[in-house]
Amino acid sequence: MTFQKTILASSLFSMLSLGLSGQALAAEVPEGTRLAEVQQLVRGNGSEPASLDPHKTEGVPESNVLRDLFEGLVTSGPNGEILPGVAERWETADNQVYRFHLREDARWSNGDPVTAHDFEYAFKRAVDPRTASPYSWYMEKATIENATEVVNGKLPPEALGVRALDDRTLEVTLAKPVPYFVGMMFHTTTYPVHRATVEKYGDEWTRVGNMVSNGAYTLSNWVVNERIELKRNEHYWDNASTVVEQVTYLPIPSQNAEMNRFLSGELDMTYEIPLEHFKRLSSQHPDKVRVGGYVGTYYYQFNTRKPPFDDARVRNALSYAIDRDIIANMVMGQGEIPAYTLAPEVVDGFTPPAVAWADWSQAERDARAKALIEEAGYGKGKPLKFQLLYNTNDNHRKVAVAIASMWKKHLGVEVELVNQEWKTYLDTKTQGNFEVARAGWIADYNEASSMLDLMQTTHGNNDGKYSNPEFDRLMADSRLATDDEGRNQLYAQAEEILAVDMPIAPIYQYVKARLVQPHVGGYPDNPLDNIYSKDLYIQAN
Repeated sequence: MTFQKTILASSLFSMLSLGLSGQALAAEVPEGTRLAEVQQLVRGNGSEPASLDPHKTEGVPESNVLRDLFEGLVTSGPNGEILPGVAERWETADNQVYRFHLREDARWSNGDPVTAHDFEYAFKRAVDPRTASPYSWYMEKATIENATEVVNGKLPPEALGVRALDDRTLEVTLAKPVPYFVGMMFHTTTYPVHRATVEKYGDEWTRVGNMVSNGAYTLSNWVVNERIELKRNEHYWDNASTVVEQVTYLPIPSQNAEMNRFLSGELDMTYEIPLEHFKRLSSQHPDKVRVGGYVGTYYYQFNTRKPPFDDARVRNALSYAIDRDIIANMVMGQGEIPAYTLAPEVVDGFTPPAVAWADWSQAERDARAKALIEEAGYGKGKPLKFQLLYNTNDNHRKVAVAIASMWKKHLGVEVELVNQEWKTYLDTKTQGNFEVARAGWIADYNEASSMLDLMQTTHGNNDGKYSNPEFDRLMADSRLATDDEGRNQLYAQAEEILAVDMPIAPIYQYVKARLVQPHVGGYPDNPLDNIYSKDLYIQAN
């Protein structure tokens, strides 16, 4: 399946930096479309969000809701392109100092103007150790001046290279030139927060009745493990273009339950599709199955600080013994592609290298895996035993069962499957209390560094604690490469190192498959799956 690739972020930025400005995308209703009288959208959202504080989240379920509640400097278009958000234009002369000019009519949900001071406060809050943001590293990877020193407590948050020149001008200074920096600014960690509200309510500022947000919607109801309801924000600067009046997010971990509620008409969009029903649904409801490219990779993560996973032979053996063709085509079967590298093929502007073991037959991989596991001291007389952690989800369980069977058959490995609810699973991984864990990484922006940075020693989501100085050097050097070709060569070398060290076992490249009711208009094929409810509309049946 071929997917359309997005415009290179650096190319698009070069156009806008010359002074060309655009309008943020809104619901574009074709002429002659009959709209439903009731504009309510119900979305399945997988798990209960761990938080709705933009600076204290790290998962997809949280990001889906936050994109409706808040708006950053820029947003992501239907093809993943950069569009103006609160910033109506921006410029840079050297890819190191950026100035964002905020629109005059941007407002918080209480009517207060959204200013550059709000963004300055938010950026500094995100890196402040007292906030304990799981994504504080994001500001480091953007190379914002002094971000690393602030995150590590060596400098105060005030030292971060972000300042409001006036109410409508924000200046961001980077330690090194980053040509794709603007493309990083539609991530939830870069969203502004309302300082007075945060300081008044503390950790309770995200509760219903307390939250002040600046997106197209406001928080109107939150029943934990049942629903999150949003209503239209009348103060949103582009409210006139918004069509959907109310958005409801339902946390439904079971894909089968979610599917049944969709088919009964309770849901307009699902979070996922049950694997065993995909072919049937595609045949019986072809107008409701939507599959698109997704810049992300599903993998198993090894805790490299826990024996025997500190031994590359063990990691390589377990990785080789996974039959990716079976997992991608038979267990998943929704268009997924077997993965041998961390960066997927659909990432913009980069083609992953053909690593050596990817060309072996599965029989050759199994034979090599057996030799390595025996070399490491394991075999029939001494089987390797460990726990495999995954978050509660039918699809994750099916993949885990299949891979555990492969390991048992070819390596004699005995695996105990352990599932945890989303928030607990995140905490367990962050604390390093696992041996092998299911993981997946969706790019925060459409560039290979958003995938590969994950394996750097200092990365905040490097839960397996992998560390290789040469890999770190290559990724650091990539920040200095101003041309795409030179940068991609460094990325390819970095992938080659991962193919030898195997800190993770790449399994398949994601696609995003979900059920969408035909009456939902404006549904995009965004490669980052950034879907903004304000861009959608409900058609009359």
